[in-house]
Amino acid sequence: MYCNALEKLKERGFVEWSSHDEELAEHFINNMVTGYIGFDPSANSLHVGNLVAIMGLAWLQRLGHRPIALAGGGTGRIGDPSGKSAERNLLSEETINSNVICIENQLKHFLNFDCGKNSAKLVNNNDWLKNEKFIEFLRDTGKYFTVSFLVNREYVRSRVFDADKSITYTELSYILLQAFDFNHLYNEFGCTLQMGGNDQQVNILAGMDLTRKKSKAQCYGITFPLLLNSHGEKFGKSESGAVYLSEERTSIYKFYQFWINVEDSDLEKLYKLFTFKELDEIAEIIKEHNEQPHLRRGQKALAEEMTCRVHGEDAAKRAREASAVLFGEMDIKDADSTLLDTLSAEIPFVKVDEAIAGGLTDILVVSGGCASKGEAKRKIKEGGVYLNGIKVLEEGKQLSSEDLLDGGYIQLRVGKKDFRLVKFTK
Repeated sequence: MYCNALEKLKERGFVEWSSHDEELAEHFINNMVTGYIGFDPSANSLHVGNLVAIMGLAWLQRLGHRPIALAGGGTGRIGDPSGKSAERNLLSEETINSNVICIENQLKHFLNFDCGKNSAKLVNNNDWLKNEKFIEFLRDTGKYFTVSFLVNREYVRSRVFDADKSITYTELSYILLQAFDFNHLYNEFGCTLQMGGNDQQVNILAGMDLTRKKSKAQCYGITFPLLLNSHGEKFGKSESGAVYLSEERTSIYKFYQFWINVEDSDLEKLYKLFTFKELDEIAEIIKEHNEQPHLRRGQKALAEEMTCRVHGEDAAKRAREASAVLFGEMDIKDADSTLLDTLSAEIPFVKVDEAIAGGLTDILVVSGGCASKGEAKRKIKEGGVYLNGIKVLEEGKQLSSEDLLDGGYIQLRVGKKDFRLVKFTK
């Protein structure tokens, strides 16, 4: 007997809707179920918004079943119109293939692709869709879909009857291609389950129906809830936009800080969805956090775990220390050049290409901390300027080699929150 993954997924908050609940639960208990989720390769990185789906697959594997991650190299050339008010920009095959490779590398942080019978598998639907001939596709797949079924989709209706939006035949065919994928995966790998976001329910049902009609097989579907934060906003976005898993698109520090900034009221939900901790352990973490919420222990532990999983232990350590320096929890004099290099990408930073000779007021102006030397002197006199965390008392303070941190840096703070980093180069 296998684990009833449906029950476990429900316990952790993954299931918004599932088909044939009793049958599906029995299917999980009596079989090693192969289930898949599709990922859109429209960018060279997944983002925090994809984590519910990724962890859904990871939990499926952890519970003894087999996950398939499908990279939409074929369907990505069209783009899923669900939830879209306009047609997507079509990407080149070369760009999509490159994005697929990036996505695979990120999924390896969550899925085990070499663990025996339930090893995860990554497939690219371009491998089979590119071989389909148009006439054969219409005869063998298109005949199972009525025009009324397609037009009655909410996202289709909203665009068909809006002259400013409209929808192309290319986009309309997307649901047929995704249904074809499900049937193909059933025949190729015995895949009987498709999971996805709640906006994918109709696409999943279409795939189940096609597989029942063409392959005489009973398949199942699960959709995940749309994850919102406590303010009702879509989870996974920061002030600067989506939070990506790629360091090139979202710095490790910003990724870490995203988790530090989540609301207390969201913590329990996020721990259940994004960690492998048992429910009683999560309850204990939340209990301890609520005793002293101002210390943000729950957020710090979550930020550490997520950054470690996505970027590795060393990166998580650098992000944690960078955060500690900026928030006064660590003396910047203890920071090494690697940590200061990390900080230089996160706060206003300038290089000064000359030997140390000028006064601090000159550096305050060069760094942008003050508009003029007069303002700099006034700020110092008022006690609002800090050098390497120490309040500056001399208006005519001259910098010397003793003021330099590792790597030739100094840190300036003007007021309570205006941090600056300066690096002197010869």
